[in-house]
Amino acid sequence: QLQLVESGGGSVHRGESLMLTCAASGDTLNYFAVGWFRQVPGKEREGVASISLHEDTLLYADSVKGRFTISKDKYGSYLRMNDLKREDTATYYCAATKLGDTLDPSYYRVWGRGTQVTVSS
Repeated sequence: QLQLVESGGGSVHRGESLMLTCAASGDTLNYFAVGWFRQVPGKEREGVASISLHEDTLLYADSVKGRFTISKDKYGSYLRMNDLKREDTATYYCAATKLGDTLDPSYYRVWGRGTQVTVSS
């Protein structure tokens, strides 16, 4: 069974950067892509970025394009977040899907428990 654990969240000021890590344990060979999502209380979970596990396809939400960068290696997935804004404040989750490249959270089956990112000022 694939397990995902996020880390790297914290409290920062506007304009600062964070690097989130999604450590993967188990077999990823049957999965198509890994994505990063975020959620705030009372709002729907939002797709942030995704990366194909066996191809080079990248997807980014318009709100983070140019500021965030998703990457991967054999240990997991990473989300580099630059120039953070107050609206980036959320709990960030990584997840894996056996379906195609998508930022729709309903396509993702395996989820981590999340890491909190808070941007102030």
